[in-house]
Amino acid sequence: METASFTGLIRALLWILFIYYALKFVMRLLAPYFLQQVVKKAEENFKQQQQNYQQQYSQTNTQSSSQAEMPKERKKVGEYIDFEEIE
Repeated sequence: METASFTGLIRALLWILFIYYALKFVMRLLAPYFLQQVVKKAEENFKQQQQNYQQQYSQTNTQSSSQAEMPKERKKVGEYIDFEEIE
């Protein structure tokens, strides 16, 4: 059975620090690219939603204008009677 040595511990800590700083450096280089892609994707989604909204609005606007030309007949219901409670 092998026991842990002090030099092995130092070597492991140095590797951990090296990997940490290497990842930190790489992320600083790649983060602007990733952020740019995220912003571009959000912009495309926003434009798509805006187009969908405009299409729906124009469809409902044309439907309501065609319905406005032919008014609906309203049923005439009798007078409104207000009932009072008698004790």
